[in-house]
Amino acid sequence: MASADDKSYDDINVTPMVDLYLVLLLIFIILTTAGVQGMKVQLPKSAAAMDLSQRKMQAITVNTQGKIALNTYPVSLAELESKLGKLKATTKDLPVVIRGDRKSQYQGVMDVLEVLGRVGIDNIGLAAEGSN
Repeated sequence: MASADDKSYDDINVTPMVDLYLVLLLIFIILTTAGVQGMKVQLPKSAAAMDLSQRKMQAITVNTQGKIALNTYPVSLAELESKLGKLKATTKDLPVVIRGDRKSQYQGVMDVLEVLGRVGIDNIGLAAEGSN
């Protein structure tokens, strides 16, 4: 007669391993979404909000120091023109939204608009906070 202590353990309890994977997945999701935020700017207020749900929309940010970022990556005006030119070549109606800090110099936004005009992008929106 075999006792309970002589029973062979062929089964592996995977519950602690699954818990560990779920915790690691949760940490990865939180860190990934936190890193995508880009430059922080205070948007001016607007009564009507623009729909930012288009998939190929490019976001250009001008902060208070006049620094420019294309989709969270810092760029110069020449690099911005080059990258947008390549994107415009592959996408006919390329939508662009400009996010300027309310305290930024107007010249920075005008420089970006001039680059967009040279590249031939006319689907442009200016981001603003809704008043709701």
